[in-house]
Parts: sequence; structure tokens; C-alpha cells
Amino acid sequence: MGLFSGLVTLPLAPVRGVMWLAETLTEQAEAQLYDPGRIAAEMQQIADEVADGEITEEEAAEREEDLIRRLNEGRAREQARREQAGG
Repeated sequence: MGLFSGLVTLPLAPVRGVMWLAETLTEQAEAQLYDPGRIAAEMQQIADEVADGEITEEEAAEREEDLIRRLNEGRAREQARREQAGG
């Protein structure tokens, strides 16, 4: 980037910084949301809650469906990311 273009675009630096921060936060949130280890821990927590009588089998089934959906979504996103990076 030349000196002139650097000076002209300097007022946009805060906007670029905010956009970078938003992208980074989104990536981190998605990484946590779709993390298989975290999903497995949540599945175990559901099983424990059923065993302790805290929730019903129906509630557990609904929550497990959501977790499975998240797991599949995370796998699909990872596959798409690999395909995009590979070619």
C-alpha cells in the first residue's frame, strides 16, 4: 500500500478493526458451538440429568436432537471449509 492510499484509507482503520474483531468473535463462537468435545459433554450432562430425575426422557430427546443437529452442522461446515481450502 502506497503512502497516499495509506493516508486516504486511514480513517477506515477503526472500521476495519471492528470488522476484524467481529469476524474473530464469530469464528470463536462457532468453534465452541460446534465443538464435538463440548457436544459430547452436553450429551453426558443430559444423561446425568435423566438419571437424577431432573428432566424427562422427552426433554432429553429434544435436547439430544438439537445437539446431534449441531454436531452434523459442525461437520458439514468443517467439510465445506476443507473443500474450499483444497480447491
